[in-house]
Amino acid sequence: MHPGSGDYEPGGRSPLFYYPVLLSVSAMIDSTKIENLVNEFISGTDIFLVEVKVSRENKITVYADTLKGIKLEQCADLSRYIEQNLSRDIEDYELEVSSPGIGKPFKVKEQYIKNIGNVVEVLRKSGEKFRGVLKDVKDSGFGISQTSVKKVKSAAGVTESNDLYFNFDDIKSVKEILIFK
Repeated sequence: MHPGSGDYEPGGRSPLFYYPVLLSVSAMIDSTKIENLVNEFISGTDIFLVEVKVSRENKITVYADTLKGIKLEQCADLSRYIEQNLSRDIEDYELEVSSPGIGKPFKVKEQYIKNIGNVVEVLRKSGEKFRGVLKDVKDSGFGISQTSVKKVKSAAGVTESNDLYFNFDDIKSVKEILIFK
């Protein structure tokens, strides 16, 4: 075989070409489609949507809750509703429906309302951290009450309370903190 002659000899050397082969073609599921299904299901109920995540591998994660805490049956019903409205023949996916869980940053205003009276950790965009009891929630932000004990020479300690208010725009994250006594 002469280079560049165009002649082909069986067993001879030929240039290496790369042809990627897709074994399975499955479109990525649009998270908006899942959000719409969830919103259809929860309409008129006490359930609120916290977040929908869809990975490139079509792992769908739906976080939902209620002000009193979502029940397992509610998660199962929501999961069945989503599955009934998706076709595994068209879209291969994995589905998980649950509450967001303790220690996860708040995503929606309802989570703040649910946690009034609980201890939260606030992280400002500036990097400042605060810890206190969530007192109230408004459209623009929320308030916490920090309590500290200061030692005094003549007494065991004096409790001081400091109320702080935060605008949602200034916050990087807020999450519930469990304190074990």
